[in-house]
Amino acid sequence: MPYINVDKNLPGIRSLMAFRPETAEPLSALAEILLRDDTGLSRTDRELIGTYVSYLNDCFYCHHSHGEIAVCYLNGDRDLVNAVRQNYKEAPISDKLKSLLQIAGKVQKSGKAVLQEDIDNAREHGATDRDIHDTVLIAAAFSLFNRYVDGLASVAPQDLSTYPLRAKQIVEYGYGSHIFSQPQPV
Repeated sequence: MPYINVDKNLPGIRSLMAFRPETAEPLSALAEILLRDDTGLSRTDRELIGTYVSYLNDCFYCHHSHGEIAVCYLNGDRDLVNAVRQNYKEAPISDKLKSLLQIAGKVQKSGKAVLQEDIDNAREHGATDRDIHDTVLIAAAFSLFNRYVDGLASVAPQDLSTYPLRAKQIVEYGYGSHIFSQPQPV
């Protein structure tokens, strides 16, 4: 049960964004920039970083929402998303992404947990300064989003079959704040 009076028909962050559209707009813009940029990291990698950080933060809604978006980008490969959640070091992903997930996991704990050796490792595996920058910012932003969702006890559907439709809508239409407060096409 949400701690504040929000639309219980809008799950997760959607209800919070509908509650405060003036904060929804910049948060949505940040998500759009960080998760749908095609420069450097792929959209899949960006969503996997967000999913992993949300999983570490135990944010059920966010790790399932963004995991499903990654599944869309991966043409249905849910096993890969689950492998990243559970043990990215053994997942069938690039060494570059593994090194960036290592950084993301450290940011989730504390920005100060990231060490020069983590950055050097990412560079050795092909990460650019922009890749590293975006990884840190995605991890930090997801820690904020996760705390926002869970700190107000927003509704997190336990029925996992509800997540794929929303994921498809995000993949097709993006993270604009309109999607949080207006009905979406089916």
